[in-house]
Amino acid sequence: MPHRDAPHPDRRTLLLAGAGLALAGNAAAEGVPGGLTDLPLVPPRTEFVYEAVVEIAPLVPLGDSPLGERRIVPITGGRFQGPRIRGTVLPGGADRQLVRKDGVRQLDALYEMKAEDGAILTVRNQVLIDPGRDGAPDYRFSTIAVTAPEGPHAWLNRLVLVGTLHSLRPAQAAVLVRAFRLA
Repeated sequence: MPHRDAPHPDRRTLLLAGAGLALAGNAAAEGVPGGLTDLPLVPPRTEFVYEAVVEIAPLVPLGDSPLGERRIVPITGGRFQGPRIRGTVLPGGADRQLVRKDGVRQLDALYEMKAEDGAILTVRNQVLIDPGRDGAPDYRFSTIAVTAPEGPHAWLNRLVLVGTLHSLRPAQAAVLVRAFRLA
């Protein structure tokens, strides 16, 4: 509550203050709709890095948990290629999955890929799959972290990668992973 003896702003001061706020609001609106600054909205672009056909074994159920159904899918091999790199997916990795109570699936795949020159890359692909509702398609996007040894593939260590995931069943017991660099 204002103090009784505090000076009250006159009408001109209030109008000038309101005009200043309106101008600030317009500047912010030119940047990001409903934004907090006047910086222009520049969404990230993506650039294709590689695609991998990851071969998989049958799903192994691991039982229910308080968060949902746990399961694992062994990775048995595959191949990958992109404009700057190609090679094979090594067997021995796995995709750990959680099917949440709301039907959303969280996948956490960890595996290795071997480039043509023999370099071993470690890939961690974390996928969120929200089943399509009311005829809408599934939401299937991921973040991908690649760890490469020093050398010709070290450029992969300095990228933020996002990806897509598509099942290749029934034609093949595999999934197609496409990786894109944020630019």
